[in-house]
Amino acid sequence: MSTRLFLAEDDLILADALKTSLSQADFQVDCVNDGALSLQILLHNDYDVVVLDIGLPNMDGLTVLKNVRQHKPSLPILILTALDGLDERVAGLDAGADDYLAKPFEFAELEARLRALLRRSQILPQSVQQLGNLRLDRAGQRAWCNDTPLDLSARELTVLEILMSNIDRVVTKEQIVSELGSDNAEVGLNAIEVYVHRLRKKLEPCGVVIRTIRGLGYLLEKQQPFAQQDAAG
Repeated sequence: MSTRLFLAEDDLILADALKTSLSQADFQVDCVNDGALSLQILLHNDYDVVVLDIGLPNMDGLTVLKNVRQHKPSLPILILTALDGLDERVAGLDAGADDYLAKPFEFAELEARLRALLRRSQILPQSVQQLGNLRLDRAGQRAWCNDTPLDLSARELTVLEILMSNIDRVVTKEQIVSELGSDNAEVGLNAIEVYVHRLRKKLEPCGVVIRTIRGLGYLLEKQQPFAQQDAAG
């Protein structure tokens, strides 16, 4: 299966040449020359890798990059820039780029960098997970709701990690106790209810809900619209 690649480049001659070259390298290329349109497409479609020019009309590439990163933290993105100064490179990487390439460049180098990004994304564990407006970074031991950091205790964060690892699956209280770590002897089933109660309150603005499945355990899922909830009820 071809690798799906999204290309955002406003230089039509360069964009056409890149699309031809990348297609010959077995990439399935979608190409757009507008920043605002690029953002909409990236937010509503799935791609394996992105090549993003910084100098785009209607919305610059860095703004596109920052917005995409909020919703797709693990998507490999390489930026193209005509500005090869240190400040520009740092700005691109700080905005969330995985790699950059300064113009002019050789097509062979671009293809090699894209292959490296794809290998990295397939090999490295994806430590960042998102559900609704809730985002969890296991490696960094942090969580955000609508891009606002959540104030979670160590055990609340651990419970959230367990639930996020079992999205749409029921997790029992006993399972949470057993996965809390070496000090699980200090954690009783009643304590789990307290942690879940606190998490529920903190997750209310995130568009996710922890449901109690009576007699079984807890289920983390995206909050349904009211109309669907009424129909389900």
